[in-house]
Amino acid sequence: MTTATQPWEPNYDDPHGHSYVEELAAPVRHRRTTVDPQPDRGELPPLTTEQTRIHIPGVHRETKRPPRLQDALDFWQFSGAAANVAMQMGSPQVGRGVVESKVESGAIMVHPWKRLRTTASYLAVAILGTPEEKKIFREAVNVAHRQVKSEPGAKVKYNAFDRNVQLWVAACLFIGFEDAYQLLNGKMSPEQAESFYQTSSTLGTTLQVREDMWPATRADFEAYWNEACRHISTDEDVRAFVDDLVHLRMIHWYLRLIFGGLLRFLTAGYLPPYFREQMGVEWTAADQRRFEHLFLFVGFVNRFIPKFLRVGGSKTLLRDVQRRIRKQQALI
Repeated sequence: MTTATQPWEPNYDDPHGHSYVEELAAPVRHRRTTVDPQPDRGELPPLTTEQTRIHIPGVHRETKRPPRLQDALDFWQFSGAAANVAMQMGSPQVGRGVVESKVESGAIMVHPWKRLRTTASYLAVAILGTPEEKKIFREAVNVAHRQVKSEPGAKVKYNAFDRNVQLWVAACLFIGFEDAYQLLNGKMSPEQAESFYQTSSTLGTTLQVREDMWPATRADFEAYWNEACRHISTDEDVRAFVDDLVHLRMIHWYLRLIFGGLLRFLTAGYLPPYFREQMGVEWTAADQRRFEHLFLFVGFVNRFIPKFLRVGGSKTLLRDVQRRIRKQQALI
């Protein structure tokens, strides 16, 4: 028996729906973004920004020009990587898709360094790459995504080509960049935040998210984000996966011994209050003060580190992607 899909859902039962061009996407009108309803969640109360975002102390320091997403390409940006993966997996579709994925070649728990390189390369291309480089990288990602879809009868239906799910992932990536940038440079004014946001849509459009699906303004994005966060839900398998991730169980024990405690602290600090609540993560007022003091210190020191050192990793990854494209080598 085939279950009929709702109008807002991609038809995952369509045998020809493996291509994102052919898949149905959620209706979009006047650049307003919809959020896929999640089953069995009941009536959920609205969430506030104080619940769905971390607290940023201080005021943004003066700069010669308005900030852009490129300005967040700093090696400290990866300090929140594990938290960002946990946030992405708050979506039931993403969570089950990662846990149940049979694509071991890109699995973070099997090939952590390769996955780190792939993700970092994607971000470098999405932010710094040319339209042609973005198109080529999108096609490479498509090869892996075609294998990520739920089995018939699965409790949670998912498909890696679902544009709404990809919008959620891209939104989490934007949150990660904005949080890391502000922790280092202080809280942006509304005008600065708008300038920063207007350079960010390629985080989604380098996948299958259409430009008209990306919320038009920073205020529209905040409304989308608060609404989308109402539908996060993690099960026991997803929480176990995240626990393995933040305890670095995919790398050698001596690296866990050196970096494990700091990573767990940073991960908890980067998680917004509502995500900590959903994932059972404890966080005290004293923890928050230590987290903020750490980044006040790091932000101060960062000003004296030459920019070419802070952003050199992303540019090196982009050059590596360009080399792979020229030599027709695998990108992921």
